[in-house]
Amino acid sequence: MGDDLGDDWWKHDDAVEAEEESEQEKEPAEKAKTKPEKRKMVTEKSPKAKKKKNNDQKECIIPQEKEVDDQQSTKPQKKRKRKKKTITDVLATSEPKPGGAADLQDLITRYYSDKRSVIELEELKLQNSCFLSSNDLTHTLSSYLKQVCPKWAKIQKQHSEKSSVVILIVCSSALRSIELIKQLTAFKGDAKAVKLFAKHIKIEEQVKLLQKGVKHIGVGTPARIRALIDKEGLSLQALRYLVVDWNWRDQKLRRMVDIPEIKLDFLKLLENGVLAACKEDRVKIGLF
Repeated sequence: MGDDLGDDWWKHDDAVEAEEESEQEKEPAEKAKTKPEKRKMVTEKSPKAKKKKNNDQKECIIPQEKEVDDQQSTKPQKKRKRKKKTITDVLATSEPKPGGAADLQDLITRYYSDKRSVIELEELKLQNSCFLSSNDLTHTLSSYLKQVCPKWAKIQKQHSEKSSVVILIVCSSALRSIELIKQLTAFKGDAKAVKLFAKHIKIEEQVKLLQKGVKHIGVGTPARIRALIDKEGLSLQALRYLVVDWNWRDQKLRRMVDIPEIKLDFLKLLENGVLAACKEDRVKIGLF
């Protein structure tokens, strides 16, 4: 106790207070040091930093896409070719109209316009009297022939020439020829019909068949009929009526005159004696 009393007590208190103050100053200083370290760790692991990194990557990608678009825009674009309309497309959108004398005359004029002189084109023109009444799309073949050949029974009996027919029916194919021959049953009576097409029938056989007996009606394609005339197997001497299967259409909606090769053969057939016989008023043309 004596020693304690001998100490300078006031100095001791000051030292204690100084130590406490120094400790208090150290604690905030240590806290201040630790805080930046924690913040640094947080900033490294924070999701905001990742988002920023992703944004930087996207910013690099976007210009590349723009460059590709620019390159594509600078390339010359190919023009789309317009698809040409076929005969089927045109006919599918148009209403079927029965053919007439003017249609056949127009076909002849258009085809020969650049192949004949003006004088020759005039010679190819036919008078209206050269034509029979046309089918109005309501007739069968039998009913049409009954209308244009009212005196058929008498004409049939008078016909006696071999290698010739009285009625010549021109169509586009062998199958169509067979179909038309079947439709003739109600009209022909005792008359005999002959097939004049190339399918499965040799031209020599047809020549012999025409020479063998009297035939009244011939049904066939323009190419084979022309060939028979050229070989003198078929004569136009007894011919009175040329019936053209004008209005019938095939699966592609084409008429006989819409098929180039058949149209050409048909026009050559007309030129091969038929037009001349029409002008002499021996043959009349009907469009069925």
